[in-house]
Amino acid sequence: MEKWASEVQTKNLELRFRISEFIHAEKSEFQEIVVVDTLEFGRMLLLDGIVQTTVNDEFVYHEMITHVPLFAHPNPRKVAVIGGGDGGVVREIIKHDSVERVVLCEIDEAVVRVAKEYLPEISCALDDERVEVLFTDGIEYLKKVQNEFDVIIIDSTDPIGPAKGLFVKDFYASVYSALTGNGIFVAQTESPFVFRDILKSAYRSIAQVFPVTRLYLATVPTYPGGLWSFTAGSKTHDVIAPVNEKLADSITTKYYTAAVHKAAFALPKFVEDLIENP
Repeated sequence: MEKWASEVQTKNLELRFRISEFIHAEKSEFQEIVVVDTLEFGRMLLLDGIVQTTVNDEFVYHEMITHVPLFAHPNPRKVAVIGGGDGGVVREIIKHDSVERVVLCEIDEAVVRVAKEYLPEISCALDDERVEVLFTDGIEYLKKVQNEFDVIIIDSTDPIGPAKGLFVKDFYASVYSALTGNGIFVAQTESPFVFRDILKSAYRSIAQVFPVTRLYLATVPTYPGGLWSFTAGSKTHDVIAPVNEKLADSITTKYYTAAVHKAAFALPKFVEDLIENP
């Protein structure tokens, strides 16, 4: 009998991936964690039945949520990551020589533990000497931080359960306060095809807090609709192009380049309409 991993995305949409092997399953304090090997996308991590990452396409998401804000900032030294317990964002951050400190706030210790054991190619930088891993609620952590980070990256799950509070204006205000005077932040803001209302609400809330707000896109095959959005908020810099294009093209990547950075902000008309119309 064939085995399939199924993600129910809406009441009208479901994605299925054929499984070659079940690797791991456990119930943590916060969620169900499952690791499987799939025939199309390799090893896959699911949380509460929702695909978080796969080894075959994770580089798109992790590179685009990381390098866009870091290369848009003139000198990113301190970076915070909220969520992202698989470690993919941290792996990309430490490619930047200017970065001196990375704080990863992950609410679920089990996600980090499972990623280290079963997804080493993604979690490989979590033990880097520049990285501090805190098992805490990122919402509460940022409320206590002022003028501390040059870049903050919100690598959240979908806005359900503990992640609900990561998509509201009060949280973005905490992010603003935690950033330095020329700070930049980026959050994943869901699919313009499948989760239009979430995207619109998040973008509108970020724009109410940050003087410069930009939406950009990337293609992540295993995420709902394939086309995925990120919203950047900046206190001063326009993030639409890298500060140093030569440096941006010097790091080892599979998806991100300086040209891709700029092109990602060229939005299709339907996405422009989505964020411009209240």
